[in-house]
This record gives sequence, structure tokens and C-alpha cells, in this order.
Amino acid sequence: MSDRLLEFVAAMTRLVDLPQGVPADEATMLAQAAPLMRHLVARDDWLPDAMAASHPQYYQQHLLYGDPLDRFSLVSFVWGPGQKTPVHDHTVWGIIGMLRGAECAQRYLRAADGRLRADGDELRLEPGDIDQVSPRIGDIHVVRNAFADRTSISIHLYGGNIGRIARHVYVPETGESKAFVSGYSNALVPNLWARGAA
Repeated sequence: MSDRLLEFVAAMTRLVDLPQGVPADEATMLAQAAPLMRHLVARDDWLPDAMAASHPQYYQQHLLYGDPLDRFSLVSFVWGPGQKTPVHDHTVWGIIGMLRGAECAQRYLRAADGRLRADGDELRLEPGDIDQVSPRIGDIHVVRNAFADRTSISIHLYGGNIGRIARHVYVPETGESKAFVSGYSNALVPNLWARGAA
């Protein structure tokens, strides 16, 4: 594993390490974290194999790093062939970087009658591409592996511990929502300092 993951975590920690009592606003975090994500996914040589393994039935959400104060989390999403999420929200800002393969995302907006409707065209992310979500710029979408015959992997940065945050899945036709907490697929996280110990 290269030092790329450790460098990203250190840079993000400096970014969120604001003076006590000063909240990091969403727009600033998205703007300043986006170049860090672009750099992280610019090369595909650092993700531990255990965080790149797909499951035959379910997409995997592997925690790569969780800030001890829950200010951010970094997750690898491993999409098996044809896998996709339900329509869901995040309730915090997020940046998605494509590492391997490709994924497609369709955003949704709530209509006046409470139902959800697709917002614009489906977005396709290729390796090195990034996308952003947040309550301010749009937080509801469905994501799928662009491929029916191979695994794709995206790296997600969130403004909180996404595996512990109460979020929602939606039925677009009715607008009905159901609360959920995603948790994580992995029981162990990568040793960011493995190379330094060698």
C-alpha cells in the first residue's frame, strides 16, 4: 500500500481541524476537499485488497478511515456487477471519487406533491472523476455499477461518520421514506502506518 491514503487522511484532518467552536461550512469543505479527492483517486495503487472485494449479492461499504471526532469518514464502495443502491440521502456533505470501473448516479428532487422525480440526466463517473452531494446542492440519488460484468470501486468522503448517521431510503413514486443506518461491511480498517513500520 502506498502512502497516498495516509497523506489524504492527514490532509483532511488538517482541513477539519478548525479552531474550537468554529463550524466548517459545507461549501468551504466541498471546495477544499475536492482537490484532495482528485489526488487520491488519480492513481489506483493504494486500496488494500480487503477493501476492494465485492460480494455476489450486495454492494460493500468498507470504512477506510473514521475521524475520532466524527468530522469525516472515508469509505470504499465496491460494486459487484449490476449492483445498485436504493434511492437514498446522506444528510451530510459528500465527495465521490471514481477509482476503478465506472458508476452511474441519478439525482432526485422532491416535487410539490411530495413525490420524487429524476433531476436531469444520469451522471457517469469514470476513473479520476468526482461528484459531490449535500443537503444544499442535492442529497438524494440512486447509484449503480455501470457494468453488468465486472466490479467497480468508488471512494466516498463524508462530512461525518456515514456508517453511524441516520439517513433515509425513498420510494420515488410516493415520496415515502424509511430511516436507516448503513453501518459498514468490514470489521477491521487498514493500517495506515504499515509502510512506516517496515
